[in-house]
Amino acid sequence: MTTVSPAPAAPVTERAKVRTLTQEDARTGLLLISPTLVIVLAIVVVPLLWSVLLAFQEVRLITVGRHSLFSPLTIENFRRVFTSDVLWSSLRTTLIYTAASTALTVLLGLIAALAVRRPFPGRTFVRASMLLPYVAPVVAVTFVWKIMLNPEFGIINEWGQRLFGWDDPIAFLSQRSGELSVFGLEIPVPVGLLTVIAFEGWRYFPFAFLFLLARVSALSADVEEAATVDGATPLQTFRYVILPQLMPVIAVVTVLRTIWTFNEFDDIFLLTGGAAGTQVLSIRVYELLTVQQNVGAAAAQSVFMAGVLLVLISIYFNVMRRRGGEVL
Repeated sequence: MTTVSPAPAAPVTERAKVRTLTQEDARTGLLLISPTLVIVLAIVVVPLLWSVLLAFQEVRLITVGRHSLFSPLTIENFRRVFTSDVLWSSLRTTLIYTAASTALTVLLGLIAALAVRRPFPGRTFVRASMLLPYVAPVVAVTFVWKIMLNPEFGIINEWGQRLFGWDDPIAFLSQRSGELSVFGLEIPVPVGLLTVIAFEGWRYFPFAFLFLLARVSALSADVEEAATVDGATPLQTFRYVILPQLMPVIAVVTVLRTIWTFNEFDDIFLLTGGAAGTQVLSIRVYELLTVQQNVGAAAAQSVFMAGVLLVLISIYFNVMRRRGGEVL
């Protein structure tokens, strides 16, 4: 009976050399990412932890320079925030504003991407011009909108009175609500909130447009041609052929825009200052910090905003996972 001898083991020196090379690669990788890690810690993690700590301490704006990190902890800030009626009205306004603005942004981006999908003369110029709302300075575009919507000399009210027969000019940025007559029914309309939602959709639809255009341009025309040959209408082709292929990108854009819109401050602040029913949570944080000069309460509401956002994103991920969709 013949026996098979085991293969000789690798020399100890070779194994040690392999371990040494692996360790060197690990050290090199750690050295390369260390600057980024330090920046993230200094700019993101440390301020975040400090904000959480401030939320449990009594801190006023006038004393923040002399504040000690080891001050006594308290939940008074959260009690003050949660017992305020302004918090819940601001939260409701924020949720409506976030959902409507995100949906409008994605819808306009999808329409724009489909509109410039096929070649036509001047397509490059049209694509470039669609990016103007997104790349223009926010101060400039909000100023233009405030001039356009001015009830005294704004062009929108001028056209509305001439072409649509408006009886009186509409103060889009300072009117909280109005009434819309439809078949004799008076429907209340949140004028200020709808105006800032329209501005948000107009300003940020190029963001969705860029993502969706890249995906639309990569779609194969063979499947659409096969659907057309089988008798599918353009609407059916879009619903059953194009849209399912765009859903992963739409999911990514929706998550990103939800996060950014939920924390939006500058657009609303420059347009309405939080008046006319547009006070979102970020405006409330600003008022707590500057008007009431309560740093602890402002930090507590910021922590609350982060918690609400985490809950919304978790719900979205769970829904997408159950539907079998791709998430990020």
